[in-house]
Amino acid sequence: MWENFLIAIALMLILEGILPFLSPHTWREAFRKMIEINDNHIRFIGLTSMLIGVMLLLIIS
Repeated sequence: MWENFLIAIALMLILEGILPFLSPHTWREAFRKMIEINDNHIRFIGLTSMLIGVMLLLIIS
C-alpha cells in the first residue's frame, strides 16, 4: 500500500517537473497568468482535476 502511494507521489513529482525543466520561460508565464485568475476559477480547475483523478482511479481499479 505505502509503496504504491510513494510511487504515485514520485510520478506526480516527475510530471510536475517536466515543464519547468524543459521550458522555464513557459512555466513562468503560466504562473503569471494563474495569478490573474480569480479564486472561483482556480477552485473549479482544482475540482475538475480531482474529479478526473477519481474517475481514472475508478476506471483503473
